Amino acid sequence: MSVERTLHHFPMDPASRQVRLSLGEKRLPFNEVQVRYWESPPEFLALNPSGLTPVLEEKGPDGRIVLCESRAILDHLEEQNPEPALMGREAAERAEARRLLQWFDRKFDYEVGGYLLHEKLEKRLLKLGAPDLAALRHGREALRGHLVYIEGLLQDRDWLAGRRLSLADFAAAAHLSVIDYFGDVPWRDFPGVKTWYMKLKSRPCFRPLLSDRCPGIAPAGHYDDLDF
Repeated sequence: MSVERTLHHFPMDPASRQVRLSLGEKRLPFNEVQVRYWESPPEFLALNPSGLTPVLEEKGPDGRIVLCESRAILDHLEEQNPEPALMGREAAERAEARRLLQWFDRKFDYEVGGYLLHEKLEKRLLKLGAPDLAALRHGREALRGHLVYIEGLLQDRDWLAGRRLSLADFAAAAHLSVIDYFGDVPWRDFPGVKTWYMKLKSRPCFRPLLSDRCPGIAPAGHYDDLDF
């Protein structure tokens, strides 16, 4: 059964990156429409009145489906395309994957991305002036705390939620990858996290993210290096 997919997204949005990773890992082809969400384009608001990316359109024999924002899209992809299973095969792993999805999409995003990405990316897009140094310092300190936590998880696990790669890994990598674009991840101080990230970075589904570029902002020199 043929399904035509179109992903409306912003390349530097961690939520959009999670969906791109999942689509790539499941080898599901899709078309891309990049959205300048901060301009509130009417055609995008017609798809998702919240104005938030990503949005996935699917057109198939049973009609058209519009899925708004990452959790709805990721759940749908798991339901409709269960292999490879990215939510875990055992109840305990699925529970841990869901917990960590919430961790990164709420706690990490609020404590880290809300400072670093707002100051370095959103202010530029919205023409709000130079980054606030105190806010950057706050975000970097919070980032180190989260990296300590991730390092602890990886001491006893192959992947964040357990023995298998899951959406928890994609969520963490999506958030970290955008911050890494700006060179703010202290990889040298967290060798376990760096090794985990290198494994993810070398997967075929990750390659398109490494070619993303933010207009007017060059990535850190190691951003697209698989053996950084």
